[in-house]
Amino acid sequence: MEATKQSESLSSRRSFLLKGAAVGAATMGAGRLLADPPSAFASGGLTPGDAAILRFLAAAETLETDAWQQYNELGGIQDSEVPGGSGSPAYTAALEVLDSDMAQYIHDNTDDEFTHFTFINAYLKAHGAAPVNLDKFRTLPSSKATGAQQIGRLTNLMQLTVDTSWWTRYRSDSKNPDFGDSLPQAIPDLATGQHPGIPRSDADLSPSDHLQAIANTAGFHFAFIEQGGTSLYPSLAQRVTHTEVLRILLSIGPTETMHFQTWQDKAGNAPPLTDPTTGLTFPDLNADGELLQTNLIMPEPTIFLDRKFPVCSIIRPTQTDGAAMGALKALTANGLFRGQSAEFFTVMTNLAQAADAARHGT
Repeated sequence: MEATKQSESLSSRRSFLLKGAAVGAATMGAGRLLADPPSAFASGGLTPGDAAILRFLAAAETLETDAWQQYNELGGIQDSEVPGGSGSPAYTAALEVLDSDMAQYIHDNTDDEFTHFTFINAYLKAHGAAPVNLDKFRTLPSSKATGAQQIGRLTNLMQLTVDTSWWTRYRSDSKNPDFGDSLPQAIPDLATGQHPGIPRSDADLSPSDHLQAIANTAGFHFAFIEQGGTSLYPSLAQRVTHTEVLRILLSIGPTETMHFQTWQDKAGNAPPLTDPTTGLTFPDLNADGELLQTNLIMPEPTIFLDRKFPVCSIIRPTQTDGAAMGALKALTANGLFRGQSAEFFTVMTNLAQAADAARHGT
């Protein structure tokens, strides 16, 4: 398919990884995507649980890469390091309102995600376990805006419902979702309806406030994606057995946190406005106290493990029970998979349930 041909045009380093990781899992049915334990682990040294966790992370990173590639095609730097389109100058300029270096940041985040899924898949294969290939599900349409490739996608960036409670979660000094706490939305309008994070066509390039609302949506969506990985890796690290697998999770996870910290800072620069086309409103976050204040980007100390302990500055949540399914549900509620097939959801659910069933020593 065209997407595979693109991958072959990457740098020699990434081409090697892609060729090593991309095997025929896409030809398997949903029930066969998970490797058969006797053949997969007899000589490779991975426990079934470790392989299941790595496989779910490979799938999650593949989906994340697909989303970031779409953002890069229209708003990032176009070069041979990241496969993509030809850019949309108007959309790029709207993103630069959030930060003048947005195109570079988008490019580098995309580059990082490519290396995450290709490395994990290559590691699985090297240890006798089946890597994950989701190419059969690249069926969603591309943006029709000038600059976007016209290829099949795994993710949908044109009908997003963005949960922005991560913003208030990291600013609260008394609540933590690990304790069942709910926190308010920073941008209530984004949490309802369906909003594009990229121009759907060149018609979305005007009026200017409409395009800026799309760029603002992207800015908050960037942070939403990366805060998910920030929590997912430490949550699943509590379930792995082998120290090398633990090392992988503890090495990749913090890069997600570095991404999140960057995007949280940039989202705070989104200008207050109301989209004249859709009515989507971005409020002035600095007008409503510390819970929304834009420059409070360091994790506020909050409750951890037990309320009897002093507050502590932490990643949140890190509860391990149901972590993979929780991540999948959050991405689904985000609208990222609108239009995907029932088989896709079956495959992803199987991968998430297998990861959540893993226990240290199994």
